[in-house]
Amino acid sequence: MIENGLFSISEFARYTRTTRDTLLHYDQIGLLSPASRGENNYRYYAANQLPVVFVIRALLRLGMSLEEIKEIRSRKTPELTEDVLEQQVEKIDKNIEDWIRARKLLIMLRDMIRSVSGVDYNAISIQHVPAQAIILGKLNDFSNNRTDLDALIDFYQDMSKSYPKLDLSYPVWWMFTEEQIRQGGYNEPNRFYFHNPEGHDIVPAALYAVGYVSGVYGSEIDLKIDLYDRMLSYIDDNEYEVCGDIYEEYPLTESCISEHSSGLIRVMITVRKK
Repeated sequence: MIENGLFSISEFARYTRTTRDTLLHYDQIGLLSPASRGENNYRYYAANQLPVVFVIRALLRLGMSLEEIKEIRSRKTPELTEDVLEQQVEKIDKNIEDWIRARKLLIMLRDMIRSVSGVDYNAISIQHVPAQAIILGKLNDFSNNRTDLDALIDFYQDMSKSYPKLDLSYPVWWMFTEEQIRQGGYNEPNRFYFHNPEGHDIVPAALYAVGYVSGVYGSEIDLKIDLYDRMLSYIDDNEYEVCGDIYEEYPLTESCISEHSSGLIRVMITVRKK
């Protein structure tokens, strides 16, 4: 700082963490001019101009152009500035909400992949599984030759209507009753549900028989039938019994695999000791 209380352009660039060329550009377009010029035509900036640079940079990060910022500064009043700043605060808040939602989704997808890392896909086991938050759909309608695709479309439409702000990008998984599985209704889930950490419903904490089948989604019915048959036999052979709903989860999807044949289904059957 020189004796008259002004900063040289190099000092001002250092204290505002910008560059000399940036300040020259701001001056050239009339966005921010120096407080004064010396006899040598050197530019000098005042201390009260420091916050101006910080505000300009903040607005740029929010997507405003230099021309838009210049227009605001050319008409600046406390009222106009307050209105612009309020709009930008709302924009920041909206972006924060979007980032938080995106973070939750990515963490969930990451954890899905981790949940099957190193798993023996050929093994069936009895496990205690903690509760999982979900958003449960209504009972599916398979009357009049309706298919699982018809029911899935109904599910999305109902969720969109019932929860207008719901993020629909979460995985949709299937839930069956024991009766359905016993009767061979492998493609007619009782309900669909979103695997969503903010859900108000739950897959209850319980003992589950857990098994896996890999293949192409939508064409693995024979593999699913074989898995269910083996799981029901395993449950009986180990002196357990089915005592609740059955859940089909899809931890590996097209979002993380390149080959459709690498798709994976995890089946969880609620059980208890006989």
